[in-house]
Amino acid sequence: MADDPHYDVIIIGTGAGGGTLAHRLAPTGKRILILERGGYLPRERDNWESTAVFVKGKYRAPEFWYDKHGDRFPPEVNYYVGGNTKFYGAALFRLRPQDFGELRHHGGISPAWPIRYEDLEPYYTQAEHLYLVHGHHGEDPGEGPVSAQYAYPPVLHEPRIQQLSDDLEKHGLHPFHLPIGVNLTQDAKGGATHGSVCIRCNRVDGFPCLVRGKADAQVICVEPALEYENVRMVTGAHVRRLETGPTGRAVTGVVAEMEDGSEARFRGDIVVVACGAVNSAALLLRSANEHHPRGLANSSDTVGRHYMRHNNLALMAVSKEPNDTQFQKTLALNDWYLGADDWDFPLGGIQMLGKSDADQIKGEAPHWAELASPDMPFEVLAHHAVDFWLCGEDLPRPENRVTLDGDGEIHLALDEKNNIEGLKRLQHKLRGMLGKLGMHPHHLLPHSLYLHKGMPIGATAHQAGTVRFGTDPETSALDVDCKAHDLDNLYVVDTSFFPSIGAVNPSLTAIANAMRVGDHIAERIR
Repeated sequence: MADDPHYDVIIIGTGAGGGTLAHRLAPTGKRILILERGGYLPRERDNWESTAVFVKGKYRAPEFWYDKHGDRFPPEVNYYVGGNTKFYGAALFRLRPQDFGELRHHGGISPAWPIRYEDLEPYYTQAEHLYLVHGHHGEDPGEGPVSAQYAYPPVLHEPRIQQLSDDLEKHGLHPFHLPIGVNLTQDAKGGATHGSVCIRCNRVDGFPCLVRGKADAQVICVEPALEYENVRMVTGAHVRRLETGPTGRAVTGVVAEMEDGSEARFRGDIVVVACGAVNSAALLLRSANEHHPRGLANSSDTVGRHYMRHNNLALMAVSKEPNDTQFQKTLALNDWYLGADDWDFPLGGIQMLGKSDADQIKGEAPHWAELASPDMPFEVLAHHAVDFWLCGEDLPRPENRVTLDGDGEIHLALDEKNNIEGLKRLQHKLRGMLGKLGMHPHHLLPHSLYLHKGMPIGATAHQAGTVRFGTDPETSALDVDCKAHDLDNLYVVDTSFFPSIGAVNPSLTAIANAMRVGDHIAERIR
């Protein structure tokens, strides 16, 4: 295969979308080429060092994008085999059935999808099993129907989080075990067994996993796919543009800049873009030609538009009792996901973050100067910290968009106050409960370092939209199979296709959809 420059399928990107698609197509026997902009993430002690990962941003891509004012900022992106799943928290939630329909928010309308929850449900189940998701369906009363239970039991709470769960239940709420993708085998007390790959440490969230215990796309999908003789991967291949043939109806060339600065051209019958919502849109826009003057798949002028990234808050409460938890990311709460007794609009969800340590808190402290922060040494504060992630829905606005300037640089326009009232009310709900949960009632501190956001626009971990799918070529770039309306052989399978983003981490939906599209492509090339 190495001597044949033509492939049946070329996949650009190795994250939750591209990596999963490669895994799905590998058994077909067809010639598959994976192109990855980065290389393998170095395995080193700094993988688990807060100062390296969060404070210095050692693994963040050394690039800058520009906001709507022309000011540059460092985006939260990582270019490695496995994509951003190398640094995700492995919280793998399903969207709710209601998320696939039209939802009215305080700030506007979250549009309906062209497919239903029931269409994706079988793939959600397969995705949960493939990515080793630990959880228990039935604990969250608002979740959708499921065809099968999780293949792995929930990660058990450590004592302080179990107490938090009990206290929440005492006040009429419905906490549940957070669904998380880890290669963990537990003993009766929840500890990692001798043969477990995951060691149940405090590095599960936002850190790459040194022991390969986190279910990221490299470990779960890319490496198993490469065991097939028909699958090849080229790293250090930054795809710069896609070329089309004489009619403009098909992609005929994939042009990449290699690590040594040379240009390489690859040919395939089907080309799949999975570079992340911003970079996928940028690639399509950069590929404009005489047949597609506004960019590929962009006759509707929707490519780059409707960018979403969730309305998030990372917060740190201070427990009155020490919090000795190591693996803290085991609990979630969705009681106010679609509304509350005192408000008719969705608020969003609450889940636990990975445990704060003294280095992270030291990095945060300068931002707390105007707050009533606890008068505690960093080590003591870290020992009492309980960390929460609040997630509200961002709405798809056409003016929130990715564009390119004359030099090909990425510009990202974003209204950072889009539909934020629900998130404010969710924070108010949590703050009002602190005293009942064994926390200091006046200390709920911003954990902005975790969000990597000196500027809010830089928090791009949950990026979505920009190449939305739909049934109408006038208002969408892709059809329901995630194939471009305008081209016969171009697909997009990262979170770009989302018409709305819901209020849960988008990774599982990207994985499930890649499986769904993979089955379609497999049938097409069969």
